Amino acid sequence: MNLKRELIESIDGRIFVGVLCFIAIMILVGWIAINEAARMTAFEGQYLARSIERGATMFNTNCSTCHGIDGRGLTGRAPALNSPYLFGFNYLADVDRQIAALQTEAANSATTDARKAEIETETAALNAERDAIIASLQPAVDKGYNPEEPSRLKNLGWGGTLRSFVETTIISGRPPSESYWPQPMAAWSQTAGGPLRMDQIEDLTNYILNWNIGDAWTVEDANAVNQFPIVPVDPSTVVSSDVQTIGVNTEMPTIMENLATVTGDPQNGQVMYNGALACAGCHMTAAVAPLMEGTMTRVTDIRLQQPENAGMTAEEFLATSITHPNAYVTPGYPASVMPQNFADRLTYQDLADLIAFLETQDQPLPPQ
Repeated sequence: MNLKRELIESIDGRIFVGVLCFIAIMILVGWIAINEAARMTAFEGQYLARSIERGATMFNTNCSTCHGIDGRGLTGRAPALNSPYLFGFNYLADVDRQIAALQTEAANSATTDARKAEIETETAALNAERDAIIASLQPAVDKGYNPEEPSRLKNLGWGGTLRSFVETTIISGRPPSESYWPQPMAAWSQTAGGPLRMDQIEDLTNYILNWNIGDAWTVEDANAVNQFPIVPVDPSTVVSSDVQTIGVNTEMPTIMENLATVTGDPQNGQVMYNGALACAGCHMTAAVAPLMEGTMTRVTDIRLQQPENAGMTAEEFLATSITHPNAYVTPGYPASVMPQNFADRLTYQDLADLIAFLETQDQPLPPQ
């Protein structure tokens, strides 16, 4: 009988090879286990990076028209998200800790009178440094920032994490914000009737949280913020009550009659358009609203030629579009997207200034 010979004939040899294989397998498993944490960390980092990239795209499409492309907010429109205030950075924390330590030392009965005199001098120097920090933040203070209360979550009394605050706000929106912003923040999650899936909400949240730079926030970052959050009980910071505004219930004939008594300033109109009224936030991209450029060309060559606008002047069309935006809705865009309360926020001089600015936008463009 012709039998095949075993590769390893002796039993001792087989045992030896088996032991070697077992040891090799254990070494391999150990190596994988040792490196698994680093591998998973790298994988999670790659996943987070891709999530942030997707979130950036959604933010630019859906959120930048209110919160600004750079996330620093639009004046009178919506607050900054790329802000040390949202992330609770305290510019006074270090100097306050030093002052507290000196006060504790001064209160110690073992502290000598000579040392107490030194502490008084050191405290005065620290208070001067503190005042200098606050003075350097004056541009931000003028926009509503309070260096003494630097945390958005703490001021709101929020008991959860920053991630949960951002995520739940995106999911459900802020309907009451209509009382102090031009319009409420919409609910973005599909579970609340919005357009975004939960994985998209997570991507958007990751993008916003990626703005946090920890202890690297600078004074320039705070001063660069265009709009800080507004206290809901103080709508006067958005709508001025010390001047007579037009009023949303005012009919167009009355508006046009009063508008004829003032002369518009296009430069002031441009300042309002890009600043307090935040018109540029929506009209910077045709995906959200008609572009600002070419406004007068479209009004004269297209809008006034339509039957529903017959007999109107360009000035009347623009005045109507601002004070009664749903009277004419541009084809291809939904109604009620433009704030409905501009007439309650503008004086006749403001309206004339805005129209004067828009009348300068006459570059020929394709119909929007």
